[in-house]
Amino acid sequence: MAAQSLDFPSLCSLMVERGLITEEQVREIQPKEGAQRQRLLREAGFRQGGRQRYDVYPSEVLASFKLPIQSEKNAILTEDRIARALAEESGLPYLKIDPLKLDMKLIASVLSRPFARRHNVLVLSLSGNRLSVAISDPFDQELLENLRRITGYEIAPHVSAKCDIQRLITEVYGFRQSVSAAAQTMSGGVDIGNLEQLVKLKAVDELEATDKHVVNAVEYMLHYAFDQRASDIHIEPHREHSLVRVRIDGVLHNVTTLPKVVHAAVVSRIKMLARMDIAEKRRPQDGRIKTGTGEQETELRVSTLPTAFGEKVVIRIFDPTLLMQDLAALGFYPKEFNQFSEFLTRPNGLILVTGPTGSGKTTTLYSALKYLSGPDVNIVTIEDPIEMVVDDFNQVAVNSAVGITFASALRTILRQDPDIIMVGEVRDAETAANAVQSALTGHLVFATLHTNDSPTAITRLLDLEVEPFLLSSVLVGVVAQRLVRVICQHCKKKDYLTPDQVSALRMKMPEGSQKKLPVYFGEGCPACRGTGYFGRSAVYEVMPVSDKIVRLINARGDSKEILKAARLDGMMTLREVAIKKLAQGVTTFEEVIRVTTE
Repeated sequence: MAAQSLDFPSLCSLMVERGLITEEQVREIQPKEGAQRQRLLREAGFRQGGRQRYDVYPSEVLASFKLPIQSEKNAILTEDRIARALAEESGLPYLKIDPLKLDMKLIASVLSRPFARRHNVLVLSLSGNRLSVAISDPFDQELLENLRRITGYEIAPHVSAKCDIQRLITEVYGFRQSVSAAAQTMSGGVDIGNLEQLVKLKAVDELEATDKHVVNAVEYMLHYAFDQRASDIHIEPHREHSLVRVRIDGVLHNVTTLPKVVHAAVVSRIKMLARMDIAEKRRPQDGRIKTGTGEQETELRVSTLPTAFGEKVVIRIFDPTLLMQDLAALGFYPKEFNQFSEFLTRPNGLILVTGPTGSGKTTTLYSALKYLSGPDVNIVTIEDPIEMVVDDFNQVAVNSAVGITFASALRTILRQDPDIIMVGEVRDAETAANAVQSALTGHLVFATLHTNDSPTAITRLLDLEVEPFLLSSVLVGVVAQRLVRVICQHCKKKDYLTPDQVSALRMKMPEGSQKKLPVYFGEGCPACRGTGYFGRSAVYEVMPVSDKIVRLINARGDSKEILKAARLDGMMTLREVAIKKLAQGVTTFEEVIRVTTE
């Protein structure tokens, strides 16, 4: 075990000196240190004897007591907070490690996994002769000297939480070494540190999807994406290598590259899990994977696409905690929430949800259907594809190869005694007519459209040759929505709108031209990976169908006339709702402009 200059009593004393905890708290926990250390060892599964005995660091033990921080309200002393204090005390920079900025190949080539895990050190970057590393004990001079001697580089240490370092050691080394081991089994045991060189020693057809190391590599890739809150994983073949990217909060980030030879095995493994035809590489395929992440199951939707350099794979991750939310947690403002809730009380009728792909329509629909579900209700959905399998719904997947389209499935569903029907997308006149007919015959029908706003959804159905008098008699309301990125709470700063920005939003300045409108932005920090955003929030435009709008539908009024009538009825447009979120410090001016039009 690495020599540690900071033992548990010294660490406690330092935390007291910095005003984070009190001497009374220390006196209470000190007799429990040994038992707590043993408990942590058992939970971590570390062996107490043998060559690979890894100890528990004092920071882990102290953080496990979850002591309240005296100088900060409602704050707990965590490993991260201890690391910050140690960084301040030692004069070294603190770093919240961003996994997306790590060079996986560099990490695996500079230090061995046993050394990194034993000494709790992670390589961050290499610039010239300067190697940046993350450590958890800034006072361990012996470790820093060993790193200089082993690597031959000047060491630039940063202080990070031990839990973060250990988790990333597992993920990064696990992924890179699994792929390396898959190739090395056929290379005669030649020890080559560079991954690209190593896998080239093995023929393409010898690297199989069932190889245990390929299996492990895919597992690490999935867990990595889950940890980063990714919504999609992209595996893209290029001429010399394959690129792995993840989408977080709507933005793609590069993760790592794979050697060309590994790409085929990884893709085959994913296709095998998704029950696709592994031998078919010339046409696109779709499949599903259900996997466990901790205490919950996560649905993965897999899509393959033949490209010039091989099969491209996109894995869509459906987090059930996000896809199936309570209605109150969706992001409606009170007025819009009450209007949407009133839609759901109707025994029959047509409710439209509209917006572009990726705007959160599925989450809104699933949450509404879940709210309406019960033992006395028969809910049937038609989807292309099924986003997530839900026990409370009878879900039908569109399959044109066997004649199951939205229109044909809707006709069949009417003979299945449904109470509530959800149509994944109204694409043609036949589907539109069948959806309206279903609502006329006493069913509550939900349907989606791809339009820019609520009024345009009505004119789209009229363009699909739905009779105006039929549409006006069944349409309950329309919900248009978008997703805006939320300002990171860790680096949120106050700012003011400029006159040009106010003009761009078509807002009126307050009385007195010198007054400024306060807004907020994210400065960029490790928590948000320098983007200034963390998470997304929905923006809803809810349009109930009033008597005025009924008359306009019957008269085949255009979308501008319908919009004017809806605003006279009190409807807030997408832009107005987004501006409200801007004023409340939820999102930024740039996001409002990006996702809404006026």
